[in-house]
Amino acid sequence: MSTLLLRLAGPMQSWGTQSRFSVRDAGSEPSKSGVIGLLCAALGRGREESVSDLAALTMGVRVDRGGVVRRDYHTAGAGYGVRTAEDKPGGTVVSNRYYLADACFLVGLEGPRDLLEQLDAALLKPRWPLYLGRKAYVPSVPIRLPDERPGPGLCEEPLLRALEQFPWPADGGSRRGRPEQLRLVLDEHAAGEPYRGLLEVRADVPLSFAERRFTIRRVAARWMATPEVEPQDVSVAIDPESAQP
Repeated sequence: MSTLLLRLAGPMQSWGTQSRFSVRDAGSEPSKSGVIGLLCAALGRGREESVSDLAALTMGVRVDRGGVVRRDYHTAGAGYGVRTAEDKPGGTVVSNRYYLADACFLVGLEGPRDLLEQLDAALLKPRWPLYLGRKAYVPSVPIRLPDERPGPGLCEEPLLRALEQFPWPADGGSRRGRPEQLRLVLDEHAAGEPYRGLLEVRADVPLSFAERRFTIRRVAARWMATPEVEPQDVSVAIDPESAQP
């Protein structure tokens, strides 16, 4: 099996798995449904199409910077109201939408080489815009890792080893500098002993985006020593001429 690594970093991102009505939650790391949705956008795969091949990939997340939970207070229909399902006048709709500020994750997907190559190519030239959980939350660095160092993101390593060995981002720290340990969240069969006995159930494996149907997976959390810092800054330099209006 091969592993494809992705970097998910941005000023705002949200990976909710229990959002209902007026409260929109934000998980402490990317959800499997959110990552698969991102990959579908890169591929140009519509909601009605099957995602069984992507759902079968084994996923792991390394929390390079956990970020801080923040809340957006939203109102809709102020002054006019929001019409009900029966097309009758309604009141103002209030919602609280939580998100992670200034978080950075390394996501690994383990599976067949040919499928991962297809995903890697799609991330290089995505069909549709990519975002971090919500459409307003755009990444601050490319999701696809570069072909040169510290990449490439596609490697012939098992998931756990790929996450443990990939360099920690030079721009991933805080005022406290490089941490001694990083948290890993892995699908059950990738976690290794003794972590398989310490499992959490998450209902974030998509069966159908069109019908909003999901099934469960079991994940385990473990800690790892922080690897060496990346040998170079992977942030994107913007051409001043291209930035002109």
